Amino acid sequence: MKNILIIGSGGREHVLTWKLQQSNRVEKIYVIPGNAGTAQFAENVEIDVMDFEKIAKFIKSKNIEMTFVGPEKPLANGIVDYLNDKNIEVFGPNKKAAKLEGSKVYAKKVMKECNIPTAEFETFKDPQNAYDYLDLPNYPLVVKAEGLAYGKGVIIAKNQKEAKDAVKKIMEDKYFGKAGEKIVIEEYLKGEEASIMVFSDGNTNYQMFSAQDHKKIGENDTGLNTGGMGAYAPTPLIDETLKTKVDQEILNPLFNYLKNNSITFKGILFLGLMIDNKVPKVLEFNVRFGDPEAQVVIPLLENDLLTVAEKINQEKLNEIDLKWKNKKSMAVIMSSGGYPVEYKKGKEIFGLDDMENSGSEVFHAGTKLDGDKVYTNGGRVLAVTSLGDSYQEVYDRCYQNIKKINFDEAYYRKDIGFKIKGVKLLNE
Repeated sequence: MKNILIIGSGGREHVLTWKLQQSNRVEKIYVIPGNAGTAQFAENVEIDVMDFEKIAKFIKSKNIEMTFVGPEKPLANGIVDYLNDKNIEVFGPNKKAAKLEGSKVYAKKVMKECNIPTAEFETFKDPQNAYDYLDLPNYPLVVKAEGLAYGKGVIIAKNQKEAKDAVKKIMEDKYFGKAGEKIVIEEYLKGEEASIMVFSDGNTNYQMFSAQDHKKIGENDTGLNTGGMGAYAPTPLIDETLKTKVDQEILNPLFNYLKNNSITFKGILFLGLMIDNKVPKVLEFNVRFGDPEAQVVIPLLENDLLTVAEKINQEKLNEIDLKWKNKKSMAVIMSSGGYPVEYKKGKEIFGLDDMENSGSEVFHAGTKLDGDKVYTNGGRVLAVTSLGDSYQEVYDRCYQNIKKINFDEAYYRKDIGFKIKGVKLLNE
């Protein structure tokens, strides 16, 4: 029996806590800093996720034998290296490997060197050079902050004015802070977005079930980009032929490159893909479970997640036979009114008790526990997640149950899964 630590406070960390507490090999789980949802199964601990020294001392004091790192910022800043140097076992890629997410410029250069299919691109350090470059005939195009911007540093520009406004916002107005010191300008890829998360020990790679996220705040994929307003898995967009292409054209060249450059990737690689006519192109790499993708993929995994993580750290992933439930899953995000721009926190959430035995799990993201009451504490607040035999079943169950929960100015999209053929939506 092992004591476990999970670092992070979002929906991804709640679903990790939920999954790990099902293991008969887990004694106790701690979460830094956690949320009202993780408090159901674990002890939340108020430590800054970037205070590596304090985290290491806490791990030693509680005899924690495995640490899972959820968010990208500590990974990109080398928490795995820091803890490994203190002989602490931690699940996640080291700083060199995490650069695939920490630097979009680096990731694009790696893709180019490996001939991995992706959008044509240019990188810029000087805003004036970027403005000059934008005198182009081809629009739309995409302007990206180079560093970590938590899923929001990507702007699609329909014309030159919007592109110049995006460069100014990122590079001169510093809207994303240091993340915007460099930018990537790339061609706009047509097609449909989907994602595949991959377990990797640096030698063996296993694709998980694919997922499809809904990034835009508005129905029918309109409005501003968010961290994700809902998702489903697996997506019908990705069949076995396409998964083979992903192995051959993306994963094999990437992991060969990393090996040849003495970078051992252990953990989760997230592939953000654009698929057009069954051709996958990489939009981005992330180096951790996606959110809300984790909330729909992890509940479908039958294996003990602790055992999978241990085998990855031992570079023995090939000894594991991954098993998946023959089900569909869907998550619908409830967010605070005003998200992803300005929103208020501290609204009491009602109806969570009514979700017991509802057939749906509620994974908390931006929530806070105060006594026995739960309050909103972020932009994306909850993910109502359902499993079932068909997409229609999980769609109906999610929306049946989401009505039981309410808080002031709560918002959710009513069309998660609208791209799936045959699914009848609420507003139809």
